[in-house]
Amino acid sequence: MKIGLEVEYWLVDGDGELIAVPSELPADHDFLEEEFIPPLLEVLTPPASSHEELRTALVDRLEATLELVDEYGYRLVPLGSPLARESLSITSERGKVLQRIYGEELEYAKHCAGTHVHFDKAEVVRQLNLLTGLDPALALVNSSPYYSSSQVASSSRAAVYRYEAHREFARYRDLWDYVSDIEEWNARVEEHHRDLRRIAEEVGIDREQFERYFPPESSVFTPVRLREQSPTVEWRAPDTALPSQTLRLVEDVERLLAQTEYKEVAVGETGVWADRIGVPPFSELQELSREAISDGLRSLRVQDYLATMGFDVTRYDPIADRIERNWTIPRERALEIRLRFADELEADVERLS
Repeated sequence: MKIGLEVEYWLVDGDGELIAVPSELPADHDFLEEEFIPPLLEVLTPPASSHEELRTALVDRLEATLELVDEYGYRLVPLGSPLARESLSITSERGKVLQRIYGEELEYAKHCAGTHVHFDKAEVVRQLNLLTGLDPALALVNSSPYYSSSQVASSSRAAVYRYEAHREFARYRDLWDYVSDIEEWNARVEEHHRDLRRIAEEVGIDREQFERYFPPESSVFTPVRLREQSPTVEWRAPDTALPSQTLRLVEDVERLLAQTEYKEVAVGETGVWADRIGVPPFSELQELSREAISDGLRSLRVQDYLATMGFDVTRYDPIADRIERNWTIPRERALEIRLRFADELEADVERLS
């Protein structure tokens, strides 16, 4: 099973202030992409056939990226949010169209940095359902308890992205229920795409422009997506994190996902057996996911569930658990934490290399 990564990092200057990505970086390097806000930079790996190949690709690209941004005196920060309150403008054309559709609701997506993992499609329905059932595994790499200077959750990124939106838009960001077949999945996507197109037309976006930026599979931003163009099953649940922790999580998830080629994914009793992988009923899963987002590995229930699914939680050290928790965070402290984890990212890459 080939695996590809897209990992987002904040770009900061020597004082820890967010800084716009220089346009020539993504223009001149095909493994870098701009996001729809200026200080967010995405590092991409090509599809890898083994974990060692994936590790090498990510480390090589991170080393190159760190050298490139260092020429400007900039740093990369692996935090799920920038911690402090920031005023971030949208610069990409796709982002501007999205802002017209979502209006103020897009604010909750502008301060989020995550990890997107692409797995080759195989037993697609089983893959979709298992990745859905593994949503609480995001707790293993939660990386920011603060959003806009206030303590929100162990993963403030996931909390605001999924739960702060109006009901009309939350369905485009939150976890979807399990599916029985691929036709059911495609029908959901088509329904949501049709509804989003209607909203776009109501705010004056013509159909041609909408379809150019938002084909059906790109019109939803759920934690699990099916990508026909790649073609992959995409897992978007985790925060950005230190690369060693991200690689460990991807390896653990892929180890389970590979078993879907010869094991059923059954809803009910949870666990991994010789003939099946059991995931909890969706209502129970939603409770686990909320605890994983709000409390992370501080939740014994989440720890127990992940252990039942074969994860060794003692091998993880989430950044969020290493940041002190107060009701609010002073801006000066937020800048210090950004620089601290910029240091840790660089040290982590050096260890991996």
